[in-house]
Amino acid sequence: MRKYEIMYIVRPDIEEEAKKAVFERFNGILAEGAEVIEVKDMGKRRLAYEINDFKDGFYQLVTINSEDAASGQEFDRLAKISEDVIRHMIVRLDEA
Repeated sequence: MRKYEIMYIVRPDIEEEAKKAVFERFNGILAEGAEVIEVKDMGKRRLAYEINDFKDGFYQLVTINSEDAASGQEFDRLAKISEDVIRHMIVRLDEA
């Protein structure tokens, strides 16, 4: 199994109920094809630079174990077309 770390940023002007729904939806997508090790809600943070006229966003960090990259690919595809996710990144962690 390979370990992946996924970080995604949700737009800051979203309502609390909708934000929870987005987090549940995307964490559920990851849980379908992989084992979720840790989910860390990092809260609202300032962005290093403006993205789509937003200066901050809600950060979520998810660590998963996966046999293949299928769950990450599905997450990537859906995050690209979602208007609520303004940035995302998937990183494969080194095995130590």
